[in-house]
Amino acid sequence: MEQKDREILRELAKKQKEIALSPKMQELRDQWRAHNDCKGQRPMVTVELGTFQEEVMEGRLCCEDPQARRLEELLRSNLINYEYFGDDTVVDPFLSTPVRSYFKPFGIDVKIEHSQGLGHHFVPVLHDLEEDYSKLKKSDMGIRDDSQWVNFIEDAVGNILPPKRTGFSLYAVPTQDIVHIMSMEDMYLAMYDSPELFKEMLERLSDDYLEYFKMLEKAGAFRSTVDSEWVGQGTYSFTSDLPAEKEGPFTSKDIWGFMDSQETSGISPEMFREFVFPYYEKISRCYGLLSYGCCEPVNPIWESCLSTLPNLRKVSISPWCDEEYMGQQLSGKKIIYHRKPSPNFLGVGEGLDEEEVRKHIRRTLLAAKGCHIEFTQRDVYTIHHDLNKVRRFVELIRQECENHYCP
Repeated sequence: MEQKDREILRELAKKQKEIALSPKMQELRDQWRAHNDCKGQRPMVTVELGTFQEEVMEGRLCCEDPQARRLEELLRSNLINYEYFGDDTVVDPFLSTPVRSYFKPFGIDVKIEHSQGLGHHFVPVLHDLEEDYSKLKKSDMGIRDDSQWVNFIEDAVGNILPPKRTGFSLYAVPTQDIVHIMSMEDMYLAMYDSPELFKEMLERLSDDYLEYFKMLEKAGAFRSTVDSEWVGQGTYSFTSDLPAEKEGPFTSKDIWGFMDSQETSGISPEMFREFVFPYYEKISRCYGLLSYGCCEPVNPIWESCLSTLPNLRKVSISPWCDEEYMGQQLSGKKIIYHRKPSPNFLGVGEGLDEEEVRKHIRRTLLAAKGCHIEFTQRDVYTIHHDLNKVRRFVELIRQECENHYCP
């Protein structure tokens, strides 16, 4: 690595460490822990950078060596939200390097056809479930060697911002796995044409997930998830309700997990309960705490399914969800109303319609009266190169929370 690249990385590492060790960041970490324990004093607000990170990074990267450039992008991305958006993103005094693993459902390679931009199509491997069932093999799973990357971080910035083996939340999305190898239309038809075979397919997949988690446990890959470890769909692990330390090895029951089933929003609650939920429930029982949902509306399956999960701590309230109904259901409960505002305010059009943003957030705050609320802005694919628009968006959410939040 050229000395110029090394100096760039070390200056960024120094900046991250200084921010991470500031009193402001310690206060933010305390607020996150209280929030996830459902004892917080205010809604938490984050903006996911990943979907528009490429736009934000344009023209910012200076390193020439490919590995140095990769690390530079990581360091800069760790600072963007703090420096430009002013949200509740946490900055750590280390570089997280959780154990890298893989899980390939049914041992099938997912094939994707891409068009220009974001457009893509999953190429089906299964069409008729009865005819193609023999293509479903044992799921492939294992642990990857990332020692070269960890050693590179150590060499480049380790004495300033060390790499740290952190924990990681578990992630299981069985119906998404199926739609990646079978079209949604064929998946729906399979429930009708081959109901028992469809259930057998999900039974096998759920068992493979449990075997995968057990493999990680035996390999000593689990660590605590009670701090800034990321949980699927835009939130953090901070909590006092899971163990930070143990005498023996950590198990899946000691850590956070995530699940969703966006692909089944087109079937009835009764079908979901019969064909999908038993296998989701089986996986969810192995988690310590559960965060559930992405873009699917959860209200149709709340009463008969999700409300019965004893370890549910966060539930996604997407733009397609009945906010008022879910506010009534979660009011007074130790379950966080994890609101995902519409991405249109930031992603569509160059300007920000401030009055409409205020109305949108105010509706949530009124609908979720008596709830523990968290806002995560996701699925924004362009901000039209206007970082100030994101900062202003966060400011508007905070202002509405100050005026209308009723815990």
